[in-house]
Amino acid sequence: MAKKPTGLRFQPAGGQRAVQVPTGKKQRLTIERLSNDGRGVAFLEGRTWFVTGALAGEDVDVRVLNAHGKVVEARTEKVHAANPMRRPAPCARADVCGGCSVQHLPHDEQLALKQRMLAEQLQRAGNIVPEQWAQPLVGPELGYRRRARIAVRWDVKAKRLDVGFRAKASQDIVAIDDCPVLVQPLQPIMRGLPELLRRFSKPQVIGHVELFAGTALAVLLRHTAPLNDHDLNVLKQFCAEHGAQLWLHGDGEPAPQDPNQPLGFALEPWHLTLAYRPGDFVQVNAAVNTAMVAQALDWLAPQADERVLDLFCGLGNFALPLATQVREVVAVEGVQAMVDRAASNAVSNNLHNVRFFQADLSQPLAGSDWAVEGFCAVLLDPPRDGAFEVVRGMSALGAKRLVYVSCNPATLARDAVELIKQGYRLKRAGILDMFPQTAHVEAMALFEAS
Repeated sequence: MAKKPTGLRFQPAGGQRAVQVPTGKKQRLTIERLSNDGRGVAFLEGRTWFVTGALAGEDVDVRVLNAHGKVVEARTEKVHAANPMRRPAPCARADVCGGCSVQHLPHDEQLALKQRMLAEQLQRAGNIVPEQWAQPLVGPELGYRRRARIAVRWDVKAKRLDVGFRAKASQDIVAIDDCPVLVQPLQPIMRGLPELLRRFSKPQVIGHVELFAGTALAVLLRHTAPLNDHDLNVLKQFCAEHGAQLWLHGDGEPAPQDPNQPLGFALEPWHLTLAYRPGDFVQVNAAVNTAMVAQALDWLAPQADERVLDLFCGLGNFALPLATQVREVVAVEGVQAMVDRAASNAVSNNLHNVRFFQADLSQPLAGSDWAVEGFCAVLLDPPRDGAFEVVRGMSALGAKRLVYVSCNPATLARDAVELIKQGYRLKRAGILDMFPQTAHVEAMALFEAS
């Protein structure tokens, strides 16, 4: 029996659904201001547009990258009325590559943007203002990046191997002949890499390539299936011609073709060399890293008879320089493999007053055997998630001074509120320009017990 019509017609709650802005659509906009991540902000027909490559006051043509709800993300395609501070981008592919988003800003304006981002996060979290703003810690604005991951993808339909960097807001790969932010020793390798990989008989097995410049040059190739003899020989010859070590990463950990060749990076002011393996975390900007370690030690002011705690210690980037100046360093990291490598770095540098431990640093430190004795000072360098559980128990460690190195101003600000609740005051703060030409902000803060 046929159902009787009910006469009811159903509509989505709230009335008619707004038509979404299609990807690829072109639009002309007037930019009103900059967002915290350096993108231009415009408003049109009830939507907020975030535009990469635009500056406040500019009249621009944009292309939509994606849209969701009332937010549209787009990139600048043409500037009709430019802001006077706009400069030509150092990179010819700046309009499409997703790596460096604020090249059109002069470097001093990039620093000012990052300073505002840090200040706004502290203010928003708890009306926090440091007693003193430190000058930005800077290095070269180009030619600074000692590590880079190169994207590789086999296009099945086109039977083509794409090699380069990811495009803005896309999984597309942008071919890069010359990357201005790479250190000079890696430039010839970067330029020769596409031709090399296209000589492979089975390019489909390539996952990605990582480049590193430290005490030696290194090329790591991630592969999803074993390399045949032809492809391996082509790769070996390329690395030999460029004076680079070859590392392969299939199943398991990355492995060097020649285990007898050392690889690492130097911390020259302290006459230290830290062993490094591709895949380990390392700061990509060697000059700013060295300056950052020096500033952290200066702010922390460690004394020869003190016991100091280093949290999120990694390979020992801060712990080993600290160990040259104090009685004892306790260094803690979440990954056991990193703990082992850091301990080995201490031994190879003839430092025997630093002890390394593994611990889950997303949990409180209370009850850890190494924490019972307490510390005079603490240094921590957490990931983007910050260190909320760690700082919640900071006062119990007895530390009078704390240096917090952050790669995320939002979590630094959140953790600063907690430290202030425990009786610390924010004595000093400033930005670290670890990634010039990007809006990424690293910062350092000094807290002292009241």
